Amino acid sequence: MILCTLTAVSAQQKNRLVVLTDIGGDPDDQMSMVRLMTYANHFDIEGLIATPHGPDYRIEPEYIDRIVTAYGKVRDNLELHESGYPTAAYLKQQISRGIEQDGMDAVGEGKDSPGSELLIQSVDKEDQRPLWVTVWGGPNVLAQALWKVRKTRSPEELAEFVAKLRVYAISDQDNSGPWIRKEFPNLFYIVTPGVNAGGGFHHATWIAIGGDKFHGRFGGADFSLVSNEWLDKNIREKGALGKLYPRWEFMMEGDTPSFFHLINNGLSHPDRPDWGGWGGRYELYTPKTEKWFLEPETRPIWTNVQDEVLGIDGEWHTTNHATIWRWRSAYQNDFAARMDWTIKPYDKANHPPIVKLDHPEYIKAKPGERVELSATSTIDPDGDALSFEWFCYEEPGTRRMSNSATGVKHDIYAFDQPQAWLDVKTSRVMPPGTGTMHIILAVTDHGTPRLTRYKRVIIDVQE
Repeated sequence: MILCTLTAVSAQQKNRLVVLTDIGGDPDDQMSMVRLMTYANHFDIEGLIATPHGPDYRIEPEYIDRIVTAYGKVRDNLELHESGYPTAAYLKQQISRGIEQDGMDAVGEGKDSPGSELLIQSVDKEDQRPLWVTVWGGPNVLAQALWKVRKTRSPEELAEFVAKLRVYAISDQDNSGPWIRKEFPNLFYIVTPGVNAGGGFHHATWIAIGGDKFHGRFGGADFSLVSNEWLDKNIREKGALGKLYPRWEFMMEGDTPSFFHLINNGLSHPDRPDWGGWGGRYELYTPKTEKWFLEPETRPIWTNVQDEVLGIDGEWHTTNHATIWRWRSAYQNDFAARMDWTIKPYDKANHPPIVKLDHPEYIKAKPGERVELSATSTIDPDGDALSFEWFCYEEPGTRRMSNSATGVKHDIYAFDQPQAWLDVKTSRVMPPGTGTMHIILAVTDHGTPRLTRYKRVIIDVQE
């Protein structure tokens, strides 16, 4: 066994973030905005841009302002628990808007908006980090920014501009999304293509965040954790921010997976959507055209892929929805704890464990070789007892494996201890038997609510 380092799984830096939100329509955008505020220290938020919604294409940035105002009342309390929260005054400076036109009607000569100009300015900053644009509604503000840059700059400058962008869109809500993907084929784009008018939301990965069984049409998840009753007790009754968290109408927080993908919890790697995390898992390919697509996809995009997960019902579920709901208890407990942070002193709230591996995150091994796993340096800031779970997340790896009896693809011995091991299996492995295996360590404390953090170990199996 050879231990070495790998830059791709090193500690994350803060991600730069711009949000495009059709807030003011379906209340789920307001819900996601409240949750985003509790994680505001995980990002450098450079734009909160209101986009059109409804039949009259209204734009209502006042909803953002209201939530940021409430955040300002609890920001100092949040800072007691974790550092790095921006001031409300700073966030208010980042609020902007598009124009009141739908889809591609808002793109072209004379269609610049404060939001599209803000977006261009953010990309142009002297900052080597990519700019993440999370799209909670239609992306015509992004489309206009790209249209203007293509019209006013050289092909080389356009390519440089596009290379700095990362997009995570919540399906398509107008025709500007397909236009962007077709016209800018090198743009990094995560999306489940298609619109709800054709039934597309039933098939979307992001819908697994919530508890609407009609739109989501999936089983296996714990739906009690996303009920309005749970949200009343754990979110809405807690302080100024909680009061602005509305009851869900169609679904809970449909837009939240877009920034879950960027939270630094030890699980996700933003530039590798195929590795999976709270925001779901996606792979890069050109999807076949479905009836709910606005038009055929013309190039590879990061889009739906399945995980095989044991549900709360005791059954195995193989679905793209499982790539999100498999983490549901962790992300809901985390939100409940952060809402506690808005109103409680440090010693009255729970805080996540700090997971530390005793070895590198990248390991080389041979088939049949024993691999030792250890995280004995892991601590809990509140002194709570800790539970450990090491498991093989088979889908992100390149070494394809199966099991004849269960969905568990690789046995790990002492999987519930700080120190564990595995023997790199040689049976039920697809040829050539080499490739990567992703081993996830989930550490959960015994505070209230119980909080989980992660480390990912990649074992590169080589002959």
